[in-house]
Amino acid sequence: MDRFAIQVMGFFFMTIFMFVLAIPYHHWTKDENRIGFILMCSLIFFLANFGPNSTTFVVPAEIFSARLHSTCQIISAVAGKAAAIVGAYGFLYASESRYPKKTNTSYPAGIGIKYILIILAVVYALGLSFTFLVSHPQNPPAEYHRLGA
Repeated sequence: MDRFAIQVMGFFFMTIFMFVLAIPYHHWTKDENRIGFILMCSLIFFLANFGPNSTTFVVPAEIFSARLHSTCQIISAVAGKAAAIVGAYGFLYASESRYPKKTNTSYPAGIGIKYILIILAVVYALGLSFTFLVSHPQNPPAEYHRLGA
């Protein structure tokens, strides 16, 4: 399986499973459904690592010229880390309950877990659509042969 198929499959199933968690969120909060919730979260975690995370360093190597590999991979990695930091802090605040009486007193009211999961599913769907915008060459560029890579 090539990296394009792995990435598409990972984003696609992550989107589906996240919507399955988000839409009936109240269902998953009941004690009798906690094992199913853990299984769904485990599947999403596996697919994230098998799909997009496993192709993170392959894509820049394919789309950037050999002269620019190091620089462009660093820029890609920094952009990814910055987005992760913003996402982690944003999730912390936004995941608080919409009702001020149910929130931790040190945090303002957020939009709630259900809506955060829906936003994550939409982000995964965007990742899937952006996967189709990235070039995926079938043959390596000529400079790979010249450099002996």
